Amino acid sequence: MGPLGAEHSMQQLNDFMAAINAVLWHEIVLFALLGTGVLFTLWSRFSQFRALSHGTELLRGRYDASDAPGAVSHFQAMTAALSGTVGLGNIGGVALAISLGGPGAVFWMWLVGLVGMATKLTEVTLAMLYRNVDDPRNPHGGPMWVARKGFAAKRADLAGFGKAVGVLLCITLLIATTTGGNMFQAWSVGDLTESYFGVPSVITGIVLALIVGSVIIGGISRIGAVTSKLVPAMVALYLLAGSFVLLSNAGAIPQMLILIVTSAFSPADAQGAFIGGSVASAFLFGMKRAQFSNEAGQGTSPIVHAAARTHEPVREGVVAGLEPFVDTVVVCTFTALIILSTGVWNRPPGAYFETAPTVLPVSASMWTVETMAAPARVDGRAWSTADDVFLIYQADANPASGNALHRLYGHVEFGASGEATLVWGEFTSGVVPQVQNAGIYLDYTGATLTAQAFDSVAPGLGQWLVTFAAWLFAISTMVSWSYYGEQGIVYLAGQRAVLPYKVAYCALIVVATLGFIRTSTELDNLTGIGMGVMLVANLPIMWLFGHQAIAAYRNYIRRLDSGEFEKQQ
Repeated sequence: MGPLGAEHSMQQLNDFMAAINAVLWHEIVLFALLGTGVLFTLWSRFSQFRALSHGTELLRGRYDASDAPGAVSHFQAMTAALSGTVGLGNIGGVALAISLGGPGAVFWMWLVGLVGMATKLTEVTLAMLYRNVDDPRNPHGGPMWVARKGFAAKRADLAGFGKAVGVLLCITLLIATTTGGNMFQAWSVGDLTESYFGVPSVITGIVLALIVGSVIIGGISRIGAVTSKLVPAMVALYLLAGSFVLLSNAGAIPQMLILIVTSAFSPADAQGAFIGGSVASAFLFGMKRAQFSNEAGQGTSPIVHAAARTHEPVREGVVAGLEPFVDTVVVCTFTALIILSTGVWNRPPGAYFETAPTVLPVSASMWTVETMAAPARVDGRAWSTADDVFLIYQADANPASGNALHRLYGHVEFGASGEATLVWGEFTSGVVPQVQNAGIYLDYTGATLTAQAFDSVAPGLGQWLVTFAAWLFAISTMVSWSYYGEQGIVYLAGQRAVLPYKVAYCALIVVATLGFIRTSTELDNLTGIGMGVMLVANLPIMWLFGHQAIAAYRNYIRRLDSGEFEKQQ
């Protein structure tokens, strides 16, 4: 198959994934997610305040009991859950949201983070109420157990239905695990490492697989021990370096905060590499990336929280309520302000053609751009096969950008004599398209864009710091997500299937770095499917049983306020 044939096949696959995403992430689903968070916020009487106050006391072990069932402490459970959320979603996911949705996407990330605190408190409390503690030192929990035991508790004849719903939830969990929790992480680190250091992405995949495999073989106890040390260190390192970048651009921060708010409610104009963003796209990508980052309502965090040592189910729910605040309101905001204040999101072209290339028809309504020699880069660096690029062209109306501008992605190939050429993909248009200008934009995807923001302040900072942070974040996330998938496998096939699952999980890390994902859009489509299927499956469980979690929460807060619980000194 020639280059155009391969590009056409990838375009067909990407179009198929985009169609699935259009259903999974329809506005109705997004409003349902946001409405669920608002409902539980009001129903719990703004439990966010309790999470910030009482939750910190619980993390310090002020209410611990040594004889409580469970395998890990409150702090270890939260860091294990945070290791699954504070990761490349914070470095690369925020960059994707801004690249595709504009600055206004950050506002919707904030909103999802705040109401997500109540959502996560509710779903984790439910998991604790229905967790399986047949083995007190190795409990199992999550939405599948809520469905299995919850429906049976409602009516005996619904027991079979509850088990079947649990199976469905486990299937969606495994889809989310393999895409967003595993392959997204591996691809992002591989792309970043190859971009900066020239290390083939597949080598990164092999190293990651070996590291992750050495941790997950020890089960939840080893995972909790590793993440309780790794997560605080990596978050502190990232925030420290981010503070340096923000201080260097302190004068731009107030303007960027205003831009975030105004762009959330009005279209963002095209600027440089940014082709524009409608209000709807800001809402869509902000919601998606915040959801991918903090996982509130997705049903994943309850799986690891169910392993916490406690006699009081609500306590772990209160601890879990802190996660979206740390993840989305704090860490994601840091990344967003770094990207916006440095201007890498609307950067100028990285190279220029002497004249704009010619648009060529492929078939009816299908177009491409002629292959041409790659001109010299503005930064003076040599082209490599790791470089992905895009042109901006004008064609049919683009609902996402709010205008008629689109991106056409391409990549670098080298001929027999060593000359670099730019090969472009195909696209559909009902009108004759026109290349907007002679500019060639370097496509910094996900974490690579964030690294460029650091480099714009201190050359080399992004190359080393963001690459190092990305490796740590990816490893911690893949370790935690492996446990999520493992619990799904245990529910479906029992403990005997865990070892084959772990081998397959590590193998997929390598598969993700083989080069079949190349662009921001492809990456967003792949992870969107994984997140979307689990979210759609888990929300109805929360609606059906959420009142039980709220009743337990209110009862616990009443007893807490009455002084029933004694603090440990």
